[in-house]
Order: sequence, then C-alpha cells, then structure tokens
Amino acid sequence: MQHPLITHFFDEPTNTFSYIVQDPDSSACAIIDSVLDFDYAAGRTDVRSADKIIEYVQSNDLSVEWVLETHVHADHLSAAPYLHERLGGKTGIGEKIAVVQEVFGKAFNAGTDFARDGSQFDRLFREGDVFQVGNLKVRVLHTPGHTPACLTYVIGDAAFVGDTLFAPDAGTARCDFPGGDAHTLYHSIQKVLALPGETRVFLCHDYKAAGRDEFIHETTVAEQRSSNIHVGNDISEDEFVVFRSERDAKLGMPRLILPAVQVNMRAGKLPPSEDNGQVYLKIPINRF
Repeated sequence: MQHPLITHFFDEPTNTFSYIVQDPDSSACAIIDSVLDFDYAAGRTDVRSADKIIEYVQSNDLSVEWVLETHVHADHLSAAPYLHERLGGKTGIGEKIAVVQEVFGKAFNAGTDFARDGSQFDRLFREGDVFQVGNLKVRVLHTPGHTPACLTYVIGDAAFVGDTLFAPDAGTARCDFPGGDAHTLYHSIQKVLALPGETRVFLCHDYKAAGRDEFIHETTVAEQRSSNIHVGNDISEDEFVVFRSERDAKLGMPRLILPAVQVNMRAGKLPPSEDNGQVYLKIPINRF
C-alpha cells in the first residue's frame, strides 16, 4: 500500500487542520482544506496561514497538482484561490456542491450571475472517482450527512475525512445544516470504518475533548472502530440518529458560518464588488 508523506498545518482560531500530501517518489503534492484568515469584527482577510503552506511548498521544491476541499466549510474561509494563483494546481470538490450552491445561493440572494453548477472548480468528484497526485492514486468516497457535498479522499494508507469524523473522544460531525442528515452520515461513516484498520485518518478539526490537553489531527480506522464515542463499538444506526439529533438541537451556529459559506460556495472567491468597488458579505436577518 502506498504511504504518502503528510504535513499538517493548524489554524487555532478556527481549530482547522490543513494538509500537504506528497508523493514520496516525486515532487508532486496536493493541498487539502486550506484556511484564509478572517477577522470578522474588522471584516478583514489575511493570508498568513496560506503563506505558511506556500513557504513549505517552495522550500521543499514541491509541485502542487491539486488544491482540494473535503466540503463547503462553515467554520473557516478557504484560501484555495490564493494558493491556486501562487502555486498552480487544479481545484476540486464533490459534485454535490451544486446542491449546496442552490440552497445558499437563495439564502444569500446571490442573483443569477452566481453559477449553481460547481463550475467555479476545475473538477467535481463523485463516488469511486480515481485521480493521481504524482504516482499516488487518490480514491474518492462520497461521505455526505454533514453536508451533501462531503468527500473522503483515500490516498494509499491515508484517509482525509473532512468533518465526517472527529477524534475518537470527540465523535462525529453535526447534521443539522441544510442538506444534512444523521441517517446518511451514519452510512457514510461505515464506508470509512470499512477501510483497513491501519489506515491513517486525518481530521479537519479538533477542539480538545474534555480531559485532553493537546490537539489531535491523526487517528486510525481501528481506533475509530473501537473508541469513537458516537459510532464505535457497533453503535446502531438508530442509537446514533437519536443521539446526533438531540445533540445537534443544542448546538449554536458556527461563528463564521455566514461569511464562510458565502465565500466557500464560490470556491473561496469573495462575492463580486458592488458599483462602488467595495466587496460586501451579507448577513441574512432571521434566516437561519
């Protein structure tokens, strides 16, 4: 089994892990789930986090072939356009991005100029698709439930699960966003748990579960099967759905969901500027 070289980057303000996945036999790499820094109070973006990735790529003479998203993130803005411009590579996300764009395009009154077909990305992936990063084979699992467009990228002995799974002591993603569904998430997770036990599972977020002092970005399928507090130890679908539904009903909205979704549904690009040359993000009042 192929063993990609993986470097993680952590953005603590949004508790997000980004990854560089490198082919050990070439300079080819992919970037997964990048972060654009955003000061909500000031309405100001910054590229400090993305520049760390660029510095690593350039200092190691890597060649970026893909800038990938596991889903339309609701907790951070994507830096994909900036990385694409500076480093090249194709952009990719799940084909169900069109469903997300339709829902949130209406919610934000994005207008007819906003394409709702995923055409902002270079490639839209579906279940079973295979593509290359150098000599590494990447297999796509469609793992919806958190959002309709969620993907897991399986690259050799590594799986990048987005928000589908958290650390075993933290459980699983919420399912109460538009298009989310606990039954669907349960079945998606079974796809991940069916991978070989030694498969390395790379997480998109960690918030330090109670009693834990360090952030965790990597677990294994075996650890998730045995210890995940929401789905491990053969927890049934019905048990999971009841628990997930009750828990989601008590959760507040992510702090950056309104700016993040507006940007990320556009493949990380800001909305077009208005007639005064200024770019604005919208806050729908009493909509969510």
